[in-house]
Amino acid sequence: MRIGELAAQAGVSVRALRYYEEQGLLFSERTPSGQRVYPDSAVERVRLIRQLYAAGLASKAIEPIMPCVMSGEVVPELIERLRAERERMDAKINELVEARTKLDSILAVADAVAHEGGNCPR
Repeated sequence: MRIGELAAQAGVSVRALRYYEEQGLLFSERTPSGQRVYPDSAVERVRLIRQLYAAGLASKAIEPIMPCVMSGEVVPELIERLRAERERMDAKINELVEARTKLDSILAVADAVAHEGGNCPR
């Protein structure tokens, strides 16, 4: 598929795809006229890259793990790095859950006050 098709299917910009290639996260073949062509599997790869970015990993951290993710085989040198990233993600998840719990408490008070016809206390 061409770059525009991949961008549309993966929900990213063409510019993002070019950046992923520059960072060694995504690969394409070139047609004789120089246009990029990607395999169908690139859609899932791009979605994974986006998830890893959203989880807080930088491209320099993503690049060495992509071959492992795609093959299912983890090289020993990356095991500690992957564990550290997972621990960092767990900490972030815990922070988000705590923030959500606090918001739930505020919303519960606001809902109770709204049902009584008053304003939320400050």
